[in-house]
Amino acid sequence: MIIAFASSTGEKIDQHFGWSKYFYLYRIDKAGAEFLKTIDAETDLEDEHEKLSFKIEAVGEADIMYCTQIGPKASQMVQAAGIHPVRAAEGEALKDAIGNVVEMLNTQPPIWLLRAFHKAQQRSA
Repeated sequence: MIIAFASSTGEKIDQHFGWSKYFYLYRIDKAGAEFLKTIDAETDLEDEHEKLSFKIEAVGEADIMYCTQIGPKASQMVQAAGIHPVRAAEGEALKDAIGNVVEMLNTQPPIWLLRAFHKAQQRSA
């Protein structure tokens, strides 16, 4: 499955979804993680709906998106696009978040993670 992290540096989750300029994409499975790419999601769009749509399209291949904050409207739009939003603690290290996802996949994954994992497996089959 693919997870997008809202981060200014690629080291820590430190961005609000709607204001994040960059997203770091990783492919994550039970064996570990592979960095895929950095997405430049900077935009000068001022209309809120257009800006959110642009951000969602930018991370559209993700199954899950981690950020520090996300508004209710953005959360609904992200979920409608088939992406599960996750709020992380400000400054949580990406490597720690990735490690937690891998550990959850290998132990007792919560329902939302199982859904995302199985959806990603079906898509790649």
